[in-house]
Amino acid sequence: MAAERDQARLREELDMVEEDLVKLRETVAELRGTVGSSAEAPTDAAEVSMLIAMADEQEQLMNTLEARREDLRRRLGEQP
Repeated sequence: MAAERDQARLREELDMVEEDLVKLRETVAELRGTVGSSAEAPTDAAEVSMLIAMADEQEQLMNTLEARREDLRRRLGEQP
């Protein structure tokens, strides 16, 4: 019974991590697209730098979540 609850908890956490990764990928794509788009291009170098830094931070968070996802999969006995 406890093992089933643990598995369910891990599965729920894995699902949340997967959802967060999808959202982060979309956010990073939007940030990078804004920097590269002439129609929505930032107005100055400071804004460009800020958007790039934000995208880099989001990618670092994605790396952390991807590692967490792999750990959860391993604990659930799943293959990546």
